[in-house]
Amino acid sequence: MKNFIQRIVFLLCFFLCYLAAGQHRNEINATLDDTTNEIQITQKLTYHNGSDNGLSVLYFNDWNHAYSNKNTALAKRFAEEFKRSLHLAKDKERGYTNIISIVDDKYTGLNWNRLGNKDIIQVQLANILEPGQSVQLFLTYKIKLPHSKFTSYGFNPNGEYYLKDWYLTPAVYDGEWKLYDNMNLGDLFTDVTKTTINFTYPEKLFLSTNFNDSGSTSFPGGQHLQLKGDNQKSCEIILTRTKRFTKHITQFLTVTTDMESNKYDVASQGISISKIIQFLNKNLGHYPHYNLLVSELDYNKSPLYGISQLPSFIRPYEAQFQFEMKFLKTALHSFVKETLFLDSRRERWVKDAIENYLMIKYVEEYYPNQKLAGKLSRLWGFKGFHLAQMDFNEQYALLSMLSARKNIDQALTTPNDSLIKFNEKIANRYKAGLGMSYLSEYLGGKKIDSSILSFYKTHSLNSKVKASDFRETIEQFAEKDIDWFFDEYVSTRKKIDYKVKRIDKTEDSITFVIKNKRRTKVPISLFGLKKDSVVSKYWFSGIDTSKTFTIPRKGEDRLVLNYDQKIPEFNQRDNWKTLNGFFSSNKKLKFQFFKDTEDPYYNQVFYVPVANFNVYDGITPGLRIYNKTFLERPFQYDLAPTYSFLERTLVGKASFRYRKYHGKSGLYVSNYSFSGSTSHFQVNSRFTTLTPAVIFGWRPDDLISNRRQSLLFRYRSVFRDIDQNIMDQIDTDPDYSVWNVRFRDVDNNILNYTSWFLDAQHSSDFTKLAFELEYRKLFESNRQLNLRFYAGKFLRNNTDSDFFSFALDRPTDYLFDLNYLGRSENSGLYSQQIIIAEGGFKSQLENPFANDWIATTNASTNIWRWVEAYGDLGVIKNKGLDPRFVYDSGIRLNLVTDYFELYFPVYSNRGWEIAQQNYGERIRFIVTISPRTLIGLFTRKWF
Repeated sequence: MKNFIQRIVFLLCFFLCYLAAGQHRNEINATLDDTTNEIQITQKLTYHNGSDNGLSVLYFNDWNHAYSNKNTALAKRFAEEFKRSLHLAKDKERGYTNIISIVDDKYTGLNWNRLGNKDIIQVQLANILEPGQSVQLFLTYKIKLPHSKFTSYGFNPNGEYYLKDWYLTPAVYDGEWKLYDNMNLGDLFTDVTKTTINFTYPEKLFLSTNFNDSGSTSFPGGQHLQLKGDNQKSCEIILTRTKRFTKHITQFLTVTTDMESNKYDVASQGISISKIIQFLNKNLGHYPHYNLLVSELDYNKSPLYGISQLPSFIRPYEAQFQFEMKFLKTALHSFVKETLFLDSRRERWVKDAIENYLMIKYVEEYYPNQKLAGKLSRLWGFKGFHLAQMDFNEQYALLSMLSARKNIDQALTTPNDSLIKFNEKIANRYKAGLGMSYLSEYLGGKKIDSSILSFYKTHSLNSKVKASDFRETIEQFAEKDIDWFFDEYVSTRKKIDYKVKRIDKTEDSITFVIKNKRRTKVPISLFGLKKDSVVSKYWFSGIDTSKTFTIPRKGEDRLVLNYDQKIPEFNQRDNWKTLNGFFSSNKKLKFQFFKDTEDPYYNQVFYVPVANFNVYDGITPGLRIYNKTFLERPFQYDLAPTYSFLERTLVGKASFRYRKYHGKSGLYVSNYSFSGSTSHFQVNSRFTTLTPAVIFGWRPDDLISNRRQSLLFRYRSVFRDIDQNIMDQIDTDPDYSVWNVRFRDVDNNILNYTSWFLDAQHSSDFTKLAFELEYRKLFESNRQLNLRFYAGKFLRNNTDSDFFSFALDRPTDYLFDLNYLGRSENSGLYSQQIIIAEGGFKSQLENPFANDWIATTNASTNIWRWVEAYGDLGVIKNKGLDPRFVYDSGIRLNLVTDYFELYFPVYSNRGWEIAQQNYGERIRFIVTISPRTLIGLFTRKWF
């Protein structure tokens, strides 16, 4: 027995020595200077080559340098999300790394260089580092911390600090180097190290960390602290002016957190924290480190999206539930990040799957009756909404399907830096967790729970862990074929969509057909219901296109696919069939005030009051009737009749649209529509338009790109009823029709915006072509240049009026596309509204029309912030006359581009306009009052 114990001790010691020998060692001395927001660092790194190849160079992550200039991957990522903060930052707000020297253990100075503009340092070794050998490097450098307004990391104006990914760490080599830039995705992939940090920082600051700390000691003007981390990747440090963080010592580990709730007492918070830690220990396993850091800052980086983000005074959840979900989400993320060392750039879906599955499980276990809308679900006027009836966990299917219905969903295996923001923050995370829940239901017997426990136990702190290990672990516990989960659900963006077809019933059996509408071969559940109670449940698989099944009859009156909504199915509106005859199977109409989530058991019709405005109709209140839910659907109708009090008649608009999505890239969408509108363009003068149209859309394979192309075909018919008092002012036929074809190419980037279109129009009286090119450039000097070119030419023009002519500054808009507030006004405030179209001039020049051809250029550049100087040049040609050169210039207040702008003319063909009488009448403005357009300004960064 004694010899056996000695052998065990020997083997344990050998194993620990092996781990120690195979782990990099990091010894850092760091001193923070709060006057310059800089950290002086000397670093001794012992790099162990655990690969099978000799290494002549080493690479280090230098993510603090991502804030150094306007051309880093982080700056470009911000531009794609329409954020200009890093581009416009002052030098004192930027972060960078200044490397002073790198030497080896023989005090040989080593050559190093930065890979282009990347956040990677390359170090050339003096000798090849053979497999199993180690080398010591001594690095001396200084880092300037960035302002926290960019990513929340760095320093803030209150003199506080959040240090994350702040020092140099070794990149991962597993046969090839994994070299990733900092793109604010929280996915640093670095080798595991045994790290000791001697940290010196200013007095009157309180330090919290994910490492084990020895307790601070004070000296005149500062403090010193030693931090240790074993088998950890990176040290996080939070320095605050007040002592916000508290330690909770639970049965399983110590938690350091600053999370709190004003409406949930401290003692109860402690009980909830212990409850959550016990849940994590039970469902994941032992946490191997001394301390788990759970911070409000980390939560704010990835909050509970949705209703929980409402202002606190309308917070719909009970304080306990709100606190626990907030703490659970952040603790889970920190727990998994500190123990499962997967490549989060390439294989983040595994962490997402585990974290969100356990979130779902926690709610099922402790809050099974929790509604998504919380207390709001009991409010009169709201409780009738389908959203109010949804369970809390149904949000996972709802929000992941929001992406799928828009055809912007991406496979779970898509690299993190290739995901659009909505998918990176919400949809892919929720789809991963929902997939695990789906798999758990299919396998049964808590096999997924056992798989997660086994995976964590086997691969915790394993720097070589891969997503393939996760698959192998699940397959070991599964008693069914689950290739479909990894090959279809995880690795592709294929949609799941089944439908129940023909039903034949006898006294003791039911025969039916299940159709696989998308040919995605995954299992589907079928429930038998009797008066809304489940009396039977089955799983069916192996359905290529359609398949016939027979089940015993147990009193069912309805068959419903995916009744518990555990499967993220694309369309659930055709998931059920009644056994009580054809007429009873028809869905009932459900009229609802305002938009709602999709209810598969009703034909939903929504209504909401609306109001429009123009100078001739005045304010026109009305009722909008439509069928669009929060999720897109192929066929949509939108009717909006309104009443004109000035004209005492009905006006409004209506549209019917069918949208067909194709693939991810190339030709990805086709829109078929028929629309009509009617309103007044003058007193007692009405226009009506009818327009059938087809639009095809193209996009690149990279969904993060904002480039889109479209081809429009439409036939617009215009009918005008004209007041007899102004009939002599109309010199064209009141009714006309125009064929219109337009190709548009837009790359909507905040740094380099490019847009162009080619437009062709044909009617019985004319044929014309037009071309427009617009370009905006934000330079590194923060100066913005806006250029626009427009050219138009009549191929045929049999008209005698200027109604269809090209215009310099205010087109007649004979197709009634532009949202003029007073389209027929020649004087007064409404005549000063400008919509940049055709010539794009701002001054109102004499004879502004061209019935032959036109060519103009518009330019502007900023003088100070949103104050710009503009200038327009052009040549217009009328039949029988010589070409005429025109120009204008002035000041532009570019408050919100394309949404709210003011133009002050200075000099033009009319001379010094600023010195002429009635100057106020020459000022032009752009204003957008469409809620949908304004909302797009804020949502564009997500999609």
